[in-house]
Amino acid sequence: MEARSWTPRRRLCPPGGLALALVSLLGWLLASSQAKVYSRCELARVLNDFGLNNYRGYDLSDWVCLAYFTSGFNTAAVDHEADGSTNNGIFQINSRKWCKTLTPEGPSLCGVYCSDLLNPNLKDSVTCVMKIVQQPQGMGYWEAWRHHCQGKDLRDWVDGCDF
Repeated sequence: MEARSWTPRRRLCPPGGLALALVSLLGWLLASSQAKVYSRCELARVLNDFGLNNYRGYDLSDWVCLAYFTSGFNTAAVDHEADGSTNNGIFQINSRKWCKTLTPEGPSLCGVYCSDLLNPNLKDSVTCVMKIVQQPQGMGYWEAWRHHCQGKDLRDWVDGCDF
């Protein structure tokens, strides 16, 4: 009888990695199943109701323009960056600084999970953008706003919308 030496099998995933992947997938599926793509005026009304009109000197049209050029008004938009971070939700809020992913390290200055920013009711997203624009660069934090909205006549973004 030949003796076999036992060698451990190589794991494809680190311990807990599969569970983390499944939880992430489940969270993404739940968030995407509740995705909402707002119309221009519908979003303007919601953001107005949350008090974003003239918040920190930014007009409601700035916010609507920003949402269009970052996510196309899609609450479930997620963009993956080369550094491993993600931009999340209708305003594409980055996970590097503002929201928590499933990994515990790193700051979460908005105090929310990134998946919370994919919610169609926008409460967490609006609360977070209010914190972001309190920073010295204000809406300049978003490259999309600087390139497409800043210094432009934005009246058409809210023109014809009833509040």
